[in-house]
Amino acid sequence: MTTVQAHYDQHLGPIYEWMAGGIDAAIARGAAELANLGEVAESGGLAVDLGAGFGMHALPLARLGFRVLAVDTCEVLLDTLRVQRGALPIEIVHDELQSFARYLSEDARLILCMGDTLTHLPDEQSVESLVANIADVLGTDGHFITTFRDYTRELEETARFIPVRGDAERIHTCFLEYAGARVIVHDLLHELDDGEWKLRVSAYPKLRIAPDWVAAVLRAHGFEVETGGTASGMVQLVARRH
Repeated sequence: MTTVQAHYDQHLGPIYEWMAGGIDAAIARGAAELANLGEVAESGGLAVDLGAGFGMHALPLARLGFRVLAVDTCEVLLDTLRVQRGALPIEIVHDELQSFARYLSEDARLILCMGDTLTHLPDEQSVESLVANIADVLGTDGHFITTFRDYTRELEETARFIPVRGDAERIHTCFLEYAGARVIVHDLLHELDDGEWKLRVSAYPKLRIAPDWVAAVLRAHGFEVETGGTASGMVQLVARRH
């Protein structure tokens, strides 16, 4: 098993565009997710995208009129975002999520932590610390939106094998192994190389956090919270600062 950053740098980062179905399709999905938030993602200001990757949400946010701080630990994905942003007002930061506040010179109006990024944190204390930092830098009526997968209920037997994507030259499958407060995600990547299928495997930990617990942490830091879900089966929490 490796770290989250090493797993992305060496295994997932180079194929992430392919996993997402291509940049254009991924950005279109990101824009649709923002549109579903209605007025929460309107009227501009400063937005922070935690775990921005190649810009699935950062790019649509900038096109909506936001100035965006895009934070991620994967340099491969951020290099793609640098190419995609053009003249859009996106500041790119290669750093840990928990360090985002040091790059702010003003309060944010919107902070996102989308995809399954929140579960990349090492423990519950890190989640609580991140929420505290978010509460400190959100302006009046600012919003924090996060989506993540609920791993608290264990899948059993063959249900732990999850197909991600496949085509004529590449097949990506996940296998989940539960280990207390974490789930170990094994990413199995078969790639066709000169007529021969080759297998690369890497594994990394994700945090098993319950949606009700995350909502309670947000409320403890002064947020009003609405819970829901996404089309991809993730939990969605929309938190508004009092």
